[in-house]
Amino acid sequence: MNAVIEKYELLSSVTGKMREAAAQGEWDLLIELEEQSRDHVAQMKTLDLAPADEATRVRKAALIKKILADDAVIRSQTEQWMAQLQRIMNNARSEDKLQKAYGSF
Repeated sequence: MNAVIEKYELLSSVTGKMREAAAQGEWDLLIELEEQSRDHVAQMKTLDLAPADEATRVRKAALIKKILADDAVIRSQTEQWMAQLQRIMNNARSEDKLQKAYGSF
């Protein structure tokens, strides 16, 4: 198999795992996988410079579409989590302000 396609396959696998981790709320795993993803992308930058044949271009395009779709799902999941975290933090701040204003009874 072509080395460039192998890297895209690996990246696609990692982004699929990232999508699953985000869907399950496994944020530590998502961060770990995101680091792996960055490593794959860095390696691909040097490999993906040479012109490719038609079959490679078609497979590469399909993998990029899947990677982008996974990224969209991951982004949606993390945005929802961040919004929930923001609400929790705002509630905690409000409780803290009330506690300071009125003390404990």
